Amino acid sequence: MTDEPTRAERAQPHPFLRQALFLLGILLIIVSPLVGAIPGPGGVIVFAAGLGLVLKYSGWAKRQYVRFKRAHPNKGRWADWGMRRPSARRRETIMRERDAAEAAAAQAGMYIPAERDEEPTSGPGPGN
Repeated sequence: MTDEPTRAERAQPHPFLRQALFLLGILLIIVSPLVGAIPGPGGVIVFAAGLGLVLKYSGWAKRQYVRFKRAHPNKGRWADWGMRRPSARRRETIMRERDAAEAAAAQAGMYIPAERDEEPTSGPGPGN
């Protein structure tokens, strides 16, 4: 066995740098209401940057975010979309493919029960 670090170990920044970036994210989240008072979308951008840093460098924050997404799937989907997460694009692609398959099956006269983890929607639309 060699004592060389693995690829994953080399990709991790120094613990001090991780803590500094985490604290910078917290600072950006705290400052975002002050920046939001200035005309323009600055507060939203600053908050998103801070949230991104906190989620990237804090295991506790990631767990809380996952709990939030499970409790509120639609809000979690919007947050993923806003942060341009690859999982959001992957999930949207899967949903589009599933919708297309269901539409094709409905057009052919076949019934396919929907197995979705989504909250029921209210208001006008198919199925309501």
